[in-house]
Amino acid sequence: MSKEELIKSRYWEHKQLEEMTDDEWEMLCDGCGHCCLTKLIDEDTDELVYTNVACNLLDLESCSCSDYLNRHKFEPDCIKLDVHLAKTLPWLPSTCAYRRIAENKPLPFWHPLLNGDKRKMYRYGKSVKGKVVHERNRGDWEEHIVVWKL
Repeated sequence: MSKEELIKSRYWEHKQLEEMTDDEWEMLCDGCGHCCLTKLIDEDTDELVYTNVACNLLDLESCSCSDYLNRHKFEPDCIKLDVHLAKTLPWLPSTCAYRRIAENKPLPFWHPLLNGDKRKMYRYGKSVKGKVVHERNRGDWEEHIVVWKL
């Protein structure tokens, strides 16, 4: 089945994450870039803290990995999201398609699978576009702690 046929079939509405092919899995990603941001653990409280510091491989304009297939070679800490992680990672945004499918929720109205591109996602501020810096340009961590409603 072609990519267009898969999208037309709205496969995400009748398949569980475990049932998806690799292509279906990859298409679910909206490309928001939130997974590519550094998260820290507060030393005093053990609380998870979010930053606006992106992996150096993140293309800050498109919010896509600039070398997705080889990312682990350059960024060994980069996670490979799988079904188990999609169901258990506490820091996945509430808008994340993997998380939403795992929770039996619909995709958000702005999701690129529903609209054909990322423009609506950008317009509604659901990506990291225009909000982040690369790790190589970060300076002090304390300057980059953020609280975003996702």
